This record gives sequence, C-alpha cells and structure tokens, in this order.
Amino acid sequence: MALDTATSGRIHSILGSAQAKIEQLRNLEPFLIDLSLRENPVGARVGQTLADKLAILPKVRAFGFDKILLGTLDYSMPNELEVDDDFMLYLRDQQIDTTGCYAFTDIGLFDAQGHFTPSPSMLKLRDYRVPNTLHEIYLSKDGMAGQYDLPTLVRSLPASIAWLQQNIRGDNGGAPKILINVVDGCDALAEDPDTACSVFALLAQQPIEGISIEDDRGTYLPFQVGAFVAAIRCVLPAPLKLLVHMHAGGGFENASVLEALLNGADGAWGGLPKRAAIIGHASLGELIANLVRVGNPHMSTRYQLDQLLPLATQLQVLDEEETVPDDLPILGYNAYRLPLSFFRQRADRFMDLIPEAIGGSYRYRICPVVSDPAVIAGRLAEVTGQPADSFSQAVLQQMVRLMRRELRAGERIVYDQPAQLLALYDRACNSL
Repeated sequence: MALDTATSGRIHSILGSAQAKIEQLRNLEPFLIDLSLRENPVGARVGQTLADKLAILPKVRAFGFDKILLGTLDYSMPNELEVDDDFMLYLRDQQIDTTGCYAFTDIGLFDAQGHFTPSPSMLKLRDYRVPNTLHEIYLSKDGMAGQYDLPTLVRSLPASIAWLQQNIRGDNGGAPKILINVVDGCDALAEDPDTACSVFALLAQQPIEGISIEDDRGTYLPFQVGAFVAAIRCVLPAPLKLLVHMHAGGGFENASVLEALLNGADGAWGGLPKRAAIIGHASLGELIANLVRVGNPHMSTRYQLDQLLPLATQLQVLDEEETVPDDLPILGYNAYRLPLSFFRQRADRFMDLIPEAIGGSYRYRICPVVSDPAVIAGRLAEVTGQPADSFSQAVLQQMVRLMRRELRAGERIVYDQPAQLLALYDRACNSL
C-alpha cells in the first residue's frame, strides 16, 4: 500500500535533514589540537617520562597533527617543576622545532592598585619559547571562587592577552596564537548565559585565535552542548575559532563533539587515545574514525589512517602500563572481534567503518549463544594457524549444536579460550 503524499513528504523532509548533517560532517576540515602529551597522562596510572615525551612528539607529527600541545605550565605549584617543564626546556635548549606547538597557561591579574602581573605560567611560556597557548579562565561562580571575581576577570583578560602578544614569539617569529580556554564553559553557559556570552563578546574584540569550552565533568547532554556552541556563535563570528573538549562522565562525549561541530564549532582538542583526566574523553582518535565513517575525505589526506588504531593503542598502553580495555568502542581489542558474521562491517555499506580503514583487522570471538560457523572457523584459524576454509562445514555446524546442548545442560564453558575451543572441535569431530 502506498503512503499519502503529505506523509511521504514529511518522512523525506525528516530524513533529508539528517542527510544534510551527514554532508556537513563529511565536508568540514576540523581544527584539531593533539594532547597525547598531556591529556592522556593526566588520568593515567603511570604517565610519561621525558624520554617518553621525546619519543611521542615525532610520532604524532608523523601521524599528521600539526597543532600539538606540549604540556601544562602548572598553576598551583609553579616552582615545583614537572616533566612538562623539562620537556619544553629540552626542546628549547636542543633547538627542536616547536612550530604549531601550544602550552596551557592561566591568566595574569590586576591587583587592587591596578597593577598587572603576568602569571608564572605566562613567564614560563615566554622563557621556554613555546609559540602558542591555550590560555585558561574560569567563568562560573564556582570556578571563579577563590581566584578572582567577574570584574577582575574582565579587566585582566585584555591585559593578559596584550602581554602575551607583546612577549611571546609565535610560529616563525609571528604573533602567538592565543586560544582562550574556558574550563567551565558549559557550566557558565548553563548558569548565566547572558554573562558568559558578554565575556565571549569581549573576547571577540581581542587579538586571539578563538575560544575553547569544556564540559570538564562530562555531564551535559549532546543537544545542550550543541546549544551552547550555537549561542557562543551569536557573539563569536568566524574566522575566530571555536573548539570543544568533552569528558566521558555520562557517556555522551563523542556525540557531544559531533553535535558541537554541527552547530558551529570548528574543531576539538584531546589526546589520540581514549584515556583522559577522568575515565575518558572524546578522543581525537575516535573523532577522526567517526569522520572517516561518514566519508570525510580530509581525514585520509591529512592523517596516516593506517596508524590510527595501533598508535592510539600504543600511547595508552605506555601511559597505563596495562592493556586498553577490551570492550572500548573503536579502539578496544574487542571492537573488531566478531561474535557473529552479521555484525561484520563492510566498506561498501554507508556508515560502516571497517577496521582496515584505521589500521586494524578483524578477529573472532566465540560466544556460545550466537557464534556461527564462519566465526568459529575464524577463531580456529587464529588458534591453530590453519586456514579458515580448511575446517569442515559439517564439523563447524556440529560445534554450534554442541555449544547449545552443553549450555542447555547447565555447562558454562568459555569456548573462546584456545584449549576449550580445541576440545569442542574434537568433540564435534568424534560425534559426527
């Protein structure tokens, strides 16, 4: 039976709006700052030594990142140096190219007498000769408490930016790129959008690269993040950049970044792996993979996609000294271990992302309730080293039957374990 014209029109209009968003994601060239040298070790069990950082920097450059954050110039204990300090000092002293590199700094302040004092982190940025900065402020009441009040912040921001412009030598001797990172940007917009956007409007008049906002606890829903970005765009016109950084507190992080991009954000910053300051974040590895998923051609021309999965995994293992969680989407060991052939993603199907596209490959995992003969053959090939097509279909079918029968009989067997899989294979052969 046919739909009436009006209903059909509404359906196509709804689906067309979704396709328009796909096209928007497909065509954008996101502005990405890699934080694999800082974001990932913040939440890691171990972290990175100077030697680790020196090994990582050329790897993320070779992958394709041309904007890289070197570290944070600690605000709370500036006299107790960190590995980040050693790293930046080493790059300076060895005259290693830092073009496109950033460091986190906090703002300087006016005192009660109206005298401006740059923060210790700003002085370090100058002395370490890092050319660009993510310059951090807080804008919510809780965030500002104990640091400064709103009038002090509003007076200090232009002075802080002016000091950076006068004292920091940027890429190739030019002006520094200054991105104002509002650590509690989502909180500030939810709490008092008029005040927050008045500060953003002030920043739009300053000689900066743009603004960044965070959801530093990962608690805002994607549509809220999209609305926050759209609101900021009302007072922050292009070509000023608008970036986001989303933590994984509520599990919304990757959807929130995509929603931000659809509502006017230019890009994001984060590490290549999933590990972050809390339990994870919208990593650049995941974002790049998802843009590959929608067919964005800029990902393959800018980044070495065949290195995405192995590099992200390698970096997280380094920081944690333990494996990446098996069930992590996109980057985890089980993300491409098939339990059932139906779940296989194909290169010729819209929105599928085959593992080979990001440097991975399919493997197989035996789940007794659903695994089919093709999956069992694949897992047998992994365990025995024999070709998957060398195993008899009759034996594979019998293995499926035996798994069902044994589970019905109350036997709980991990058939994915090599010894148990081979024992099941022998039982199937002997029972035919």
